[in-house]
Amino acid sequence: MSTPNASSTHLVLIPSYNPGAKVDETVRGARAQWNPVWVVVDGSTDGSAERLQAMAERDPGLRVIVLPANRGKGGAVLAGLEAAAARGFTHVLTMDSDGQHPAALIPEFMAASVAAPDAMVLGLPKFDANAPRLRVQGRRLSNFFADFETLWAGIGDSLYGFRVYPIAPLAAIMRRQTWMRRFDFDPEAAVRLCWAGVRPIRIEAPVRYFRADEGGVSHFNYARDNLLLAWMHLRLVGGFVLRLPRLIGRRLISAGSA
Repeated sequence: MSTPNASSTHLVLIPSYNPGAKVDETVRGARAQWNPVWVVVDGSTDGSAERLQAMAERDPGLRVIVLPANRGKGGAVLAGLEAAAARGFTHVLTMDSDGQHPAALIPEFMAASVAAPDAMVLGLPKFDANAPRLRVQGRRLSNFFADFETLWAGIGDSLYGFRVYPIAPLAAIMRRQTWMRRFDFDPEAAVRLCWAGVRPIRIEAPVRYFRADEGGVSHFNYARDNLLLAWMHLRLVGGFVLRLPRLIGRRLISAGSA
């Protein structure tokens, strides 16, 4: 396999839970664009761990971390962050294992991060015709609250998980609390990093929803996950009120230096 030279600072991190066959295609696509690629198998029971481990035996640019029990997306990402930091990496690009995210844009996102290492690079999704209308419309409410909680710092889309994060501030934030471990990870990570002064950079990126007959797998539960988001935003609004003077001061300083 002909792939780019290995980066010593940036890696692709793919949390994966029972993704079906799409994960094989996702990993191959990521490896064609970047080196290294790590997959965190989050307690999967669908045989994907064994397939990925077999791929890693043939590909030195691929590492597979297998968690014995499901921790949720955020929990899997945190395990990857800690392992990456231990090896000296400074940034991770997260992408879903189900093929929804555009591997072809990995180099562009990584280049933006290398140019601004103190920032986070957030994908701004462009939905295709197969995107579930209820989910597309429903995320607008979460996006509004994320903008409100950060005084419109520029997150764009709070739920799109194709992103580059600086490891140190994100890992520090996650270690201080028990939240951000499941579906609440992506929006809370963006909001709390903004609170910590990590500037968002937005880049448009397509997202594709696959039908079941195309191999698409979704673990989204409308009732459970929307309740989790509602509780998350309730907590974040409380945190926003406490941080409001500091956020206003930072905004005034930024406006004055512009």
